[in-house]
Amino acid sequence: MTERVLTGDRVTGKLHLGHYVGSLQNRVHLQEEYESFVFLADVQALTTHFEQKDLIRSHIREMTLDYLSAGIDPEKSTIFIQSMIPEIAELTIYFSMFVSVNSLRHNPTIKAEAKGRGLDELYYGFLGYPVSQAADITFCKATIIPVGDDQLPHLELARRIVRRFNELYQPILVEPQALISNTPRLVGTDGNAKMSKSLGNAIALDSTAEDIAYKIKRAVTDPARVHKSDPGHPEICPIYAYHGAFRPEHLPEIREGCERGTMGCSACKERITMALEQLIAPMRERRAYYAARPQLVDDILITGTKHAQGIAKETMKEVREAMKLDYFSPSAM
Repeated sequence: MTERVLTGDRVTGKLHLGHYVGSLQNRVHLQEEYESFVFLADVQALTTHFEQKDLIRSHIREMTLDYLSAGIDPEKSTIFIQSMIPEIAELTIYFSMFVSVNSLRHNPTIKAEAKGRGLDELYYGFLGYPVSQAADITFCKATIIPVGDDQLPHLELARRIVRRFNELYQPILVEPQALISNTPRLVGTDGNAKMSKSLGNAIALDSTAEDIAYKIKRAVTDPARVHKSDPGHPEICPIYAYHGAFRPEHLPEIREGCERGTMGCSACKERITMALEQLIAPMRERRAYYAARPQLVDDILITGTKHAQGIAKETMKEVREAMKLDYFSPSAM
């Protein structure tokens, strides 16, 4: 069987450097070795943004531009829209029949996100979106799932669902494996949480040089370090974390300069600002190319979605046969 990689993002806003180091850079490398699928999770975006239909619609193409600018190649990766694959919704329903509510309520990612959003009660869709994620993964029989550490509980549930389905019916679904990034979680510029668009502590992939410089200049550093000559504590500084993610070969030099007080925070920030500009500048160029060709972007989405639809139909034919839900021959309907 062909090894398949699947990744996706909820369509709630533009992607940022946390997404890049957590998953996107892996996707770019993996598309050279595996059959790759990248999807725009608009249905899962509805779990928290169901009242903001215009937001989701507007970000479909913005996020596609993020993918293309980061190096996702439509000739090597299938980019598709989740809601346009109805078989995913059907598979979600079948899976939900043998997933307990308690297992979902105790999912640490669900609990953390519910707390972070101040949700006093959980909507059915929000509580069950790990089941939907399992359907996203299994409809195309993906074998490798690049994830951040916060998504590991969801992937483990998907693995359990696959095992349970194969035991109950027939062994037709594939148990996926996690691929963890070297930097699964990137701290935000405020130093208090992971980088997040909703917290305003992120550097977007379409940032201008001025945006990058502004965000880095305002980023927190070691609060105990008042003067350049003061010894620093790099392990608590977001800027040091960025050096580790984007300039790992220079990390010993940065640590030594910080701890000895021979490199000031301003100089440290200047170096990472230059590195981030070198990373993002080619992305801006690719983004501008595709942004000037909206029909090409639509064609990429349409082609990718049609390809995913074909695979979904094949998988669901097997699923229905295994579950004895194939009451009539296709020619009879």
